[in-house]
Amino acid sequence: MTPAPSAGGEEVKKKRRRKRPRSKSSGRSHSNSAQTAPNKKPPAQRYARRVDEVSAGGLVVDASGKNGLLIGRIDAKDQSRERLLWSLPKGHIEPGETPEQAAIREVREETGIESEIDKSLGVIDFWFMAGGKRIHKTVHHFLFKEVGGTIAPQVSEVDDVRWFPLEEIVSKLAYPDEKKLIARSKELLS
Repeated sequence: MTPAPSAGGEEVKKKRRRKRPRSKSSGRSHSNSAQTAPNKKPPAQRYARRVDEVSAGGLVVDASGKNGLLIGRIDAKDQSRERLLWSLPKGHIEPGETPEQAAIREVREETGIESEIDKSLGVIDFWFMAGGKRIHKTVHHFLFKEVGGTIAPQVSEVDDVRWFPLEEIVSKLAYPDEKKLIARSKELLS
């Protein structure tokens, strides 16, 4: 009778098995069984809801052709509440309005100035977060000529309205996209 290999008569080489790290989905974990079920998908990642907005506005040039109109809003990040961020007047396009109609209406509402469109300055778009939403905003910009009215900031939305010499407009604007748009449009302003 031949002894079994493990009975001590023969030396047998044993293969060593490497311990494998336990994977979270192996089902061997003693944690919450709902997380380890093999067919269970991980919880969906929550994304901010995307909202598309379209606005229109632009730069109004006064009757002399030497000054441009900007609106000022208090910078929400300024604790002293004294710093104004200057921008071009603009606002949402209402249902049934063209960008041109909305731009004329918004300029009048935000500044008190009556104007007419001279030419298009172009369209810019940008993204920002507000109220837990990802906002994709597209803004149609126009060059306007002043035809009447009196400066009066829109009480609910605008803190100040002023005429600035055209050569100062780019330096006064707070937002890079508007700065670039007006800087590119200098030949249109003459």
